[in-house]
Amino acid sequence: MPSTEDLTAEAPPEAVTPLLRGVGVLRRLTDAGGRMPVGELERATGLARSTVDRVTGTLARMGYVRIEGREVLLAPRLLELGNAYLASVRLPDLLGARADALADELDESVSLAVPDGDGIRFVHQATRRRAMSVSFRIGDLLPAERTAPGALFASEWDAAAWAAWRERRTADPQGRGFPAAPSRTAGAVDFEERAAAAGACGWAADDQLVEAGLVALAVPVRAGDGRIACALSTVSHTSRHDAASLREALLPRLRTAAAAMERALREAPATDPAAPSGLAAWTGASKQELGREFVESLARGLTVLTAFGEGRAALSLTAVAEATGLARATARRALITLEHLGCVSVDGREFRLTPRVLSLGFAPLSRTTLTRIAQPHLADLAERVRESTSLAVLVGGEVQYTGRVETSRIMNVHITIGTRFPAYATSMGRVLLAGLPPEERAARLDASAPRALTPHTVTDRTELDALVERVGQDGYALVDEELEEGLRSIAMPVRDRTGRVVAAVNVALHASRRSAEECVREVLPELAAAITGIEADLHVTERFARVPAH
Repeated sequence: MPSTEDLTAEAPPEAVTPLLRGVGVLRRLTDAGGRMPVGELERATGLARSTVDRVTGTLARMGYVRIEGREVLLAPRLLELGNAYLASVRLPDLLGARADALADELDESVSLAVPDGDGIRFVHQATRRRAMSVSFRIGDLLPAERTAPGALFASEWDAAAWAAWRERRTADPQGRGFPAAPSRTAGAVDFEERAAAAGACGWAADDQLVEAGLVALAVPVRAGDGRIACALSTVSHTSRHDAASLREALLPRLRTAAAAMERALREAPATDPAAPSGLAAWTGASKQELGREFVESLARGLTVLTAFGEGRAALSLTAVAEATGLARATARRALITLEHLGCVSVDGREFRLTPRVLSLGFAPLSRTTLTRIAQPHLADLAERVRESTSLAVLVGGEVQYTGRVETSRIMNVHITIGTRFPAYATSMGRVLLAGLPPEERAARLDASAPRALTPHTVTDRTELDALVERVGQDGYALVDEELEEGLRSIAMPVRDRTGRVVAAVNVALHASRRSAEECVREVLPELAAAITGIEADLHVTERFARVPAH
């Protein structure tokens, strides 16, 4: 990958240099798996330390990175840029459920991929859970010559595209510019012949080109104009199939699924445009507050990407300016820069996002868990209230701790990850029970057979039912010495994008440090703020990716 300063030197005169540098920093962090020491980032980008500090400080202000000591980490909110692209093309929304159903039917991993230059980039993954399973992620970029989808896309290349591919192969024969793929020279020798064959027969295979032991089969999914909108592929291991048996067993079913997907694309109703972001005022306020440490032109340039989305796939310059609240001249320079970076394409007077937007952190951030999302928020909460904080999920009639941050007090609440407690006697258990339908809640309480753990434990079912019902109305639970004498805790639920309760967060403390009233008055607002942060990160992450609890 060229250095950030190389990209700046090659840029058109009207390009926004801070935006070039910011995108360069985000790509370096992405290729490094989502985190890098500041010193390494400085060396990798070729930027001065002061410039790296200003860029990462601005990205942190936007919520796109976190700075922890000497390390910079990608943050979930950055996914909103990739989400804008995925929402604008609508492929995951229209075809994702069909790909998931096909994976269940075949009992093999299934993916949707789109072309990105002379590579292919995944936009949807339905992965089977096996000891040996495919680990590619949404947003990962692979060289076209080493994939089944790549041969299909190359069947539509013109002479200029083939020339660019040959140039890249000469400059990078090992494919080191594709960090998601193991470095190999395979696939190049007969790629032009394989692409021609794929175009003629309507399918392509990958016989261990990406990695030894993996075989894949792909068919095109065509848009209304006849061009390939995406490739539908399935991947197996040589312990289950070789390339020939995979084709014989699965090609008819892949073609049937692709035909159904093509109908879904043709019959898709138009969507109402998403609300414009209008973030220009926020960037201006941040600049006023932070002065020269906030790089306003970087923030505004990235804001342009959020102008696109569902119902806003192709926008004019005027539409981009209106959606973001930016001046036309500012929006124009940002679009010129993003086109140079490959994140925007131009067709006449209309602009569209390209799959290259997914290179901005999507792959490492999309493969995460609720525990990882919550952990920095738990740490911030623990620091603010100076008490231990935890994340838990409901398992049967118990809560299981999946995340925790302890404070450094002499007298503290010591609980390890994986610990389980009866849900009926804990604050997190009660908010989780309150989020269940009445029948399921009753069944879980019946199964747990409530018993007294301290003299204060509520075990009467009628009283417990009333307490849980009240928790659902109040939005929080306070449990006072019912699990253990001297232990007081307050908890709130974490909800996913649909409003379903998926976890709970609590603050636990010794009863001598705060009264129940003080917990509600002092701790509850801080807890609510932490929940808001966790839910914001969870919702942006799960828009196009699955987020397991832990």
